[in-house]
Amino acid sequence: MGTRVAARQVLRWTRLNATTSVFSPRQFGRCLLQPLCTGSRLFCSSSSHNALRSTQHNHELGPQPREPVPELSLRSLVDMGFTDSQAEQIHEATSKLRGGSAAQHALSTLTALFVLGLNPSSVLKLLEKCPELYTVNESQLQQRMANMRKLGLVEGSLQRVVSHYPQILTVPVKTVKSVVVFLREKCQFTVQQVTDILRDCPAVVLENMGQLEFKFQYVYFRMGVKQAEIVKSRLFRFTLDEVRCRHCFLERRGLYQTPDKKGQTVILNPKLDSILSVDQDAFLAHVANAPAEEYEVFRRLLAREWQEEERHYGSIQADSGDDEEEEDEETGGKGGYSKRRKK
Repeated sequence: MGTRVAARQVLRWTRLNATTSVFSPRQFGRCLLQPLCTGSRLFCSSSSHNALRSTQHNHELGPQPREPVPELSLRSLVDMGFTDSQAEQIHEATSKLRGGSAAQHALSTLTALFVLGLNPSSVLKLLEKCPELYTVNESQLQQRMANMRKLGLVEGSLQRVVSHYPQILTVPVKTVKSVVVFLREKCQFTVQQVTDILRDCPAVVLENMGQLEFKFQYVYFRMGVKQAEIVKSRLFRFTLDEVRCRHCFLERRGLYQTPDKKGQTVILNPKLDSILSVDQDAFLAHVANAPAEEYEVFRRLLAREWQEEERHYGSIQADSGDDEEEEDEETGGKGGYSKRRKK
């Protein structure tokens, strides 16, 4: 209820501050015409009408005065529902913005966040996380929010996504669409699965596409995990190094096995969700059954291996295309992933 009141206050304040001058050029022409006609018929001759008509025409064709840009004063921010200290913070942030339309962009951002159902305290936290939102113009903001709704993020989900990752409102629609196309066509996720990924891992829209592709391929082919489990595990919240480190540690301890072509394994692999969605202590105690010292030593050794892989990758890049094909045949699938690893 408080949020709705705040939104109404924003809209009411906008109307009050965005009013133009009382007399427009056309109204001013009419005001001149009225006393001239009542005072004497001489002034209502055809020549006088033509002159007035010409004057009005020039006013209409000439540049129209711009509407004044609303100013975000401390008082207006308090009227929106912010406390005095919150209003001072926002006013200080907007005063540092450059450009005559900065205040107008800030107002449209505040209005959009209130309409989403966020309260003043939540709005301030979002703007502290992502001050770039102050500079997003109204049309871009509306287009981006409309696009997310089309992707299945209804009001409740959209509010949670924006609260968790406000940077998503700074990402162009074209960028978001390209990520969605990649997830649908390259990774073969369903429409609902893509919606779940955007809701649970919104930062995916800004991830490097090469890293994104390699991460999916590593989990899908190397670990043998299918799309439904990938979505459940919130894979795209984690870096590739985090995934590889925990997977390789389990594999070398004999606790994880890559499935064969039929998807079968000799041992029962732990679920990807139980591997990734826990902190390091829980992972070592309940999944790896290993002491922290052993894991730390393994991480250092694995980091050295990755450095050697990078050097090996660089030497392969210097070789001819024929040599690369021979190397693929000799090393098999695992080596192929090492060579394709993105920097």
